[in-house]
Amino acid sequence: MQYKLVMFLSKVACHTPYRLLMAVGWVLGNLYYLLIKKERERAVSQMMPALGIEEPEARHLVRLSFINLARNVLEILYMPHLSEKNFGEYIEIDHLERLTDALAEGHGVAIVTGHIGTWEWLSAAFTLNGLPVTAIAKPQPNMQYTYALNDLRKTIHVEIFSRGTSELIAAARALKSGKILGFLVDQDAGPGGAFLPFLGRVAATPMGPAVFARKFNSPVVPAFILRQPNGKHKVVVGEVMRYEDTGDTDKDLFDFTARMTKVVEQIIRDNPTQWLWFQKRWNTKPEQQKTGKHHTVRGQDEQK
Repeated sequence: MQYKLVMFLSKVACHTPYRLLMAVGWVLGNLYYLLIKKERERAVSQMMPALGIEEPEARHLVRLSFINLARNVLEILYMPHLSEKNFGEYIEIDHLERLTDALAEGHGVAIVTGHIGTWEWLSAAFTLNGLPVTAIAKPQPNMQYTYALNDLRKTIHVEIFSRGTSELIAAARALKSGKILGFLVDQDAGPGGAFLPFLGRVAATPMGPAVFARKFNSPVVPAFILRQPNGKHKVVVGEVMRYEDTGDTDKDLFDFTARMTKVVEQIIRDNPTQWLWFQKRWNTKPEQQKTGKHHTVRGQDEQK
């Protein structure tokens, strides 16, 4: 039932004028801000210390972030409307050559991004330019929504691998075969993550991009999609980052993850209304960290 509902809403969205859809998003975002107290208050409480701002300003920015989120959801439903012919009406790309040059090296490319802007459209920006995109994503609590979301992603030619499953082996093969593999690195990584400062507090941070870059000698490219004042989206492709091997694997993975995290953090600070501030980003405490040799490193080595 949920699957059919999502696909029906997608059809409705695709037959709705885009400007009207965004106006609906403004209304829904404001309603969400007013009605969903738990997420609203969590977002405000997490934003204030992260950005060093007072409560009134935080509430204003959080309201805008809820509007952005509502528009994101509608744009995800709108994805089947996107095509090679019309995506330029919605998306512009800054420095696409950084990504194409990295792909030309033949080791695949790990994309580092986060829940910023309409992140699902970031993949569309690349696939509709003819680039092969795969991504690691966390399944939704309700699998019906996961199936619907994955089918919407298929309309923009993206292959999805589930986080925390055996599909990660297939993801590794995709990278090895020279494809793009995207990572959302702004989620809580649990006890096995790298515990790093993130927006003023220590957070368990995913090490996947560093692990894959080490194993396959893949370049890492930060990329983000940002909603612009004119209503369009701008994809910002950052400069290539590379894993540096000093012989101390755990330290090298940790240091590279720290470098990537700073890039993501700065994008959020520069665009605070476009991030999901109610995420449970800091759920795992430093005292919960796993000790000893990092299990992620061993796990990847065992797949050689």
